[in-house]
Amino acid sequence: MSYRTISHASLAGLMALALTACGQTADAPAAGGAAPANESVAGTTSPAITTAPAETIDARSSEAFASLVADFEAFELANNPDERGRRGDLEAAGQWPDISPEALATQFAAEAGFLERLDAINAEDLSASDQVSHAVLDYILRFRTEFAPFDQARIAFDSDSGFFFWPSYAAASARPRTIAEGEAWIARINGIAGYFQQNIDWMQRGLDTGFTQPRIIAESAADQVAGLSDPATLRAILIEPIDNLPTSLPAAERARLYAGATAAIENSAQPAYAGLASFLRDEYAPQTRTSLGISEAPEGRAYYQTLVRYHTTLDTSPEEVHERGLAEVARIRTEMEAVIAESGFDGTFAEFLNFLRTDPQFYATTPEELLMHAAWIAKRLDDQMPAYFGHLPRLSYGVRPVPDTMAPTYTTGRYWSGDMERGIAGGYMVNTYDLTQRPLYTLPALTAHEAVPGHHHQGSIAAELENVPDFRRDTYITAFGEGWGLYSETLGRDMGIYTTPYEEFGRLSYEMWRACRLVVDTGVHYMGWTREEAEACFLENSALAPHNIRTEVLRYISWPGQALAYKTGELLMRDLRAEAEERLGEDFNIRAFHDVLLADGSMPLSALEAKMRRWINEEEAGNRN
Repeated sequence: MSYRTISHASLAGLMALALTACGQTADAPAAGGAAPANESVAGTTSPAITTAPAETIDARSSEAFASLVADFEAFELANNPDERGRRGDLEAAGQWPDISPEALATQFAAEAGFLERLDAINAEDLSASDQVSHAVLDYILRFRTEFAPFDQARIAFDSDSGFFFWPSYAAASARPRTIAEGEAWIARINGIAGYFQQNIDWMQRGLDTGFTQPRIIAESAADQVAGLSDPATLRAILIEPIDNLPTSLPAAERARLYAGATAAIENSAQPAYAGLASFLRDEYAPQTRTSLGISEAPEGRAYYQTLVRYHTTLDTSPEEVHERGLAEVARIRTEMEAVIAESGFDGTFAEFLNFLRTDPQFYATTPEELLMHAAWIAKRLDDQMPAYFGHLPRLSYGVRPVPDTMAPTYTTGRYWSGDMERGIAGGYMVNTYDLTQRPLYTLPALTAHEAVPGHHHQGSIAAELENVPDFRRDTYITAFGEGWGLYSETLGRDMGIYTTPYEEFGRLSYEMWRACRLVVDTGVHYMGWTREEAEACFLENSALAPHNIRTEVLRYISWPGQALAYKTGELLMRDLRAEAEERLGEDFNIRAFHDVLLADGSMPLSALEAKMRRWINEEEAGNRN
């Protein structure tokens, strides 16, 4: 299979991409005994960063690219108050993003200009490292430019998240340590009303133009905001950063900040949430479309075709993705039948699914029990990590419950990024709502995907990248990141994490889940499927709990295209590993393979394919010499 992005960079240029060493260079702050460039890892030689021959690097192109990157990143920072606040800008720390039509129009015009400058730079004239940056920046700018005419701000939420949760996320990560930082948090509370109004204005424009979420999603959002609007709930969320101010601060100042935050919550935040809840319930939801697929919205069919290419990074079509999904469903179903036979179960496929969904042995009875199972699996995976990776990140992670305010409509589990500089560990978030829908046999696959070797490991490695532009550390390309998460579930087999046929069937259920996503997402958004048709793929082919299936299908309805990334990226990574194992034979080193694959952060799949094929070629040539 050829993994082609829509990037205008040539494949020949991508074939010269950098090969970053396993681990970091000798002076890099890495954990886990990462080897310096050119030193042996597990008995093999790891390639150093491969630079293009000096005669192929054009100085003017390099200078033009460096200038473009500097201008792009300066513009990004200017439009990102969160990041400016993280860097110490107290005025920015009290602000929310400006999403007014004027601000977004300025942003889109600037991005179109950056893309024009990028197109004028031949990637083959750059160093190998800059070629990676060129490919990633091309992906970012080209799709932002393609999406600009669709006014995506008209749809500001999905089934389990949205702008109205951002204050909750901000409060959870805020760590004010000084009086000035506390005042900045109070300013941010006071700014919630203006931020919400900008989003309401966009949603109203969505109503006026027919570009909305389906009614079933809008009604769910209204319920979520109603829950957040509860005065006690909202106060508990927003006052926490002030509650956690250092006790070393003067008591009078702490009391003043507490009073200021309380007033901001009561006089600004609570009316903002109540007004938003009223708008969603009384104005927005009743006027939204009753159809499910985004193709039913004006220009929705063209929008979905763009989403398919964006989330897969491939020059592909909804029809091709749908057929790929059907093939994967058939293949995985055969493997599932074999596991049922291995388990000794005497009955049909449907009866086995019913057994897994209803037998009490497969379910925790308390939230604490579920979290303990998740934590134990996570530690078993931690124990295996050095055997499969030469470079381990510094940042740790914890196992936490999904907050009660979002748990009923949230996914089974998710990873929340941490921040080493701010002292925030990564979070493997486990949903403890309705334990009858949280089977233990799927917990190993979930943990491998969300924690390690999945999202926490991959994201933390990317955050530690050195000598690259900031956007390389911050960019999350769905097909790469979610492809790695799904690949990690299969890697869990190598790591010995699945100990019973039921857990192996749980892994296959999760793989079937992602295969059905290819079928269901395209079915709903391009082929006019009903919700019942979408749910049937999961109910009939996996052991996923019915509540999870309902929640997941609502997610796909509300977030078109994103579900296509998982299987697309995973299939490439599995193909690349199989090719490396076949060509390198006994010289194949799993630690080197994984480290090289992750060493440059997220990138389009064609760039990943080119990089890994070059590594395989060089390893093969080195072994012959």
